[in-house]
Amino acid sequence: MKQLLQSSAFQGLLCWIAANYIRLVYVTSRWRIEGHGPAEEMIRNGKPLIAAFWHGRLLMAPTGWRRTAPLAVMISQHRDGEMIARTVHYFGVRAVRGSTTRGGATALREMLDIVKNGTSVAITPDGPRGPRMRAQMGIVLLARLSGAPIVPATYSVSRRRLASSWDRFIIALPFSRGLYLWGNPIHVAPNADEMALEAARFEVERSLNELSETADRRMLSLIHI
Repeated sequence: MKQLLQSSAFQGLLCWIAANYIRLVYVTSRWRIEGHGPAEEMIRNGKPLIAAFWHGRLLMAPTGWRRTAPLAVMISQHRDGEMIARTVHYFGVRAVRGSTTRGGATALREMLDIVKNGTSVAITPDGPRGPRMRAQMGIVLLARLSGAPIVPATYSVSRRRLASSWDRFIIALPFSRGLYLWGNPIHVAPNADEMALEAARFEVERSLNELSETADRRMLSLIHI
């Protein structure tokens, strides 16, 4: 059984199932998108951005991005990262393997090259192992080096289950009502010092938490209607 679980073919099947489950949830649910105006304008004008979302909100993140706009996402080199990378590939998302704990410097350089070539990227700033909903410094450093703004984003659904994992991963259920929320762009100056970087890191964390709390409050209140 262990050999089967570790086989590439079986993992590929699981990724195909996961991708189609995401599509099922999306097409059977009613969705709203709010606050995405600034991000859409940047995409239309060919200006790359750095999308930020919490690791626990990863499941439906690919369907919240405009498919026609190229996107690369940083995904850890852990075993579960391989599954995620193969799943998001079904949505046209390119995976850059690395994190703050493994392959971080190499992945950061690759992400920097991607942004400078005009393609937007996405990062889970609390991944791959937490602390949960606490932004790490890597995303801010990328913004300073690339000049691209960080745009916080989140989603919530009215029907869901929470996994027992460290990130309390949200498993959206079909036939939900869903909400994607985008925050205001966060700019990091190219000459930002340590204090300015910490301020930007905190703003990313604050904005993501505020957006997530708002989305949850609005969607979970529908359960009682």
